[in-house]
Amino acid sequence: MVRRAGIVAAVALCLLLSGCRPEAAGNASAPAPASPQPAATQPAAGVRLPPTGARFDYQLGGAYAPATGVAVVERDSTARPAAGRYNICYLNAFQTQPGELPAWKKRHPQLLLRHDGRLVTDPDWPDEVLLDTSSAAKRSALASVIGARIAHCAAAGFDAVEPDNLDSWTRSHQRLTADDNVRFAALLARRAHAAGLAIAQKNAGELGSRGRTEASLDFAVAEECQVYGECGDYTAVYGSHVIEIEYTDNGRAAFTRACAARGRIVSVLLRDRDVVPSDDRAYVSRWC
Repeated sequence: MVRRAGIVAAVALCLLLSGCRPEAAGNASAPAPASPQPAATQPAAGVRLPPTGARFDYQLGGAYAPATGVAVVERDSTARPAAGRYNICYLNAFQTQPGELPAWKKRHPQLLLRHDGRLVTDPDWPDEVLLDTSSAAKRSALASVIGARIAHCAAAGFDAVEPDNLDSWTRSHQRLTADDNVRFAALLARRAHAAGLAIAQKNAGELGSRGRTEASLDFAVAEECQVYGECGDYTAVYGSHVIEIEYTDNGRAAFTRACAARGRIVSVLLRDRDVVPSDDRAYVSRWC
């Protein structure tokens, strides 16, 4: 299941085509104490993790000045980092970005996943085609393409990367496996760590500890884990190094419950589904 906003990445398209590197609210009630968590994640040498339990802002719908008290900001790779905050760079690493498909067809057609001769698309995001992680050779080639974007994030001044759609195997018509994607994630982690960046596991709680132990991912970004009863899948592996996002179109009860259960341990954010900028009337951003 995909539970994130789709962003058109002009900079990513530029990287894909030519390798260019462009220039780079209110609170809920106080939570109750949560149960003890596992030991803190140990990052790779030279890598800094996001502060635990800090106010987080998810700015994928467009960058804007963070609210007072926000310590961690996530923006698309096409945006600049927010000054004075811990910054996470969003990458669509397991599927094509909207608007990118012609470039992939031209430059890397062999890296697009096919089933019965047809491109495999995400049913919730039909303009996104799954990338083919099914062999070591293809994973290596993909790591070079996505690795250029990771390098861009580092050069732009981000502190971490969040490669989205780790769970793409679940919508691949059995053309991909969890093993394929974990192995590809490990290649991305190696590149992120070499660039001095932390790297997040995005969703895919069904992997258990494999994201951390096999792919060397450093922390988790989990969407709607309260709604789907998955939050323990992440805290069991990453302890307090979890960022949780709940969405307003599910109602606000899940956010309230999340704050009560984990609000003093992990970062919990309530956001509008389209993660619009703060000057949009639909904007919602709340913290425990």
